[in-house]
Amino acid sequence: MEFNEKLRQLRIGKNLTQEQLAEQLYVSRTAISKWEGGKGYPNIESLKCISKFFSITIDELLSGEELITLAETENNANVKRIYDIISGIVDVLAVVLIVLPIYGELQGSHFYHVNLLSITYLSNIDIGIHWAIYLLIIGLGIARLAFISFDKEHLCGIISKVSVATGAAAICLFAAAREPYVTILLFLFFAVKIFLLLQQSRTK
Repeated sequence: MEFNEKLRQLRIGKNLTQEQLAEQLYVSRTAISKWEGGKGYPNIESLKCISKFFSITIDELLSGEELITLAETENNANVKRIYDIISGIVDVLAVVLIVLPIYGELQGSHFYHVNLLSITYLSNIDIGIHWAIYLLIIGLGIARLAFISFDKEHLCGIISKVSVATGAAAICLFAAAREPYVTILLFLFFAVKIFLLLQQSRTK
């Protein structure tokens, strides 16, 4: 008997609805419905809760093949989560573009490198554009890390795509504005994010 059939049988044996079982296991009713429909397996923590609630061992709940599938799924999910965390941190690191002295400013006959906070040669509109781009990238990184902590995988995927698109647009903008150091740093961030996305796509 497969796990989904066992779970359904155990639930019915205790005269519980999917909603009631979900409350006991601290998961959503949708999760119970998915498990009973054979569309996935609970994670290790949920599996322990099911085992404890029904006073049954995990070996009795899952066959050897199902245990291997669960372990592989859990491992792949953890790997993808790590890639997402690194990518989110890369976005947050865009703060260095604000504080590093990477903007060349001509003062008299000398050329000085200043940070964004000290720039005087740009118009208020240009400075505003700089700030808007950096804050957007940093904000996307913070949002991704927040979604990871709340297990919002779908939203995390959307943020990843928006982040890559924003990074590509920022590279083009700063390259056109002839700001080489910013462009190089943004390109490095972009390359890391693309690499992480490719690694994620290979993790089934």
